[in-house]
Amino acid sequence: MTSPETPRYRVHPSPIGDIMIVEREGSLMTVHPFDGPVYAEVARLSMWLRAAVEQQHPERENDVISETITQLEQYFAGEREAFELPLDWSTVRGFTRDALEAVCEIPYGETAGYGEVAIAAGSPRAARAVGTACAHTPFSIVVPVHRVVRADGSLGEYGGHPEIKKHLIDLERRTSE
Repeated sequence: MTSPETPRYRVHPSPIGDIMIVEREGSLMTVHPFDGPVYAEVARLSMWLRAAVEQQHPERENDVISETITQLEQYFAGEREAFELPLDWSTVRGFTRDALEAVCEIPYGETAGYGEVAIAAGSPRAARAVGTACAHTPFSIVVPVHRVVRADGSLGEYGGHPEIKKHLIDLERRTSE
């Protein structure tokens, strides 16, 4: 029997690949696309969270995971522009959190440069730190780090998958026209 403090995960398929959803005590610990075997991702998450991460079976799905899946499906269908989910920010601190909160202010279908996000986060000279924050966010898609681009307007990376970043930006631009 698991306790409410035990992080639970569910893998959800999407147009950009599998998405790992992890919740604990009614808040999302992480939402992110991943590739590779599930067992390896679960092991990585268990080390990161310093807790065993257990699979949430669909028949016993909790409200947070169900709502996350619903909102992700709406987003990919072009029916949702912003996520309204309870995020657990306990693993995100300092400037990283400031940067990710600033990223949340980038409007749907638009992009902003790393330097612009650094200014919005209160540290104008921290563009590289914004890149690090985006690369290490536990909340991909939900916190729209895909909307952050290089100063010259080129997309840059997205966890080693620039094609995913392009897909998300194109989706938003198409549905916001």
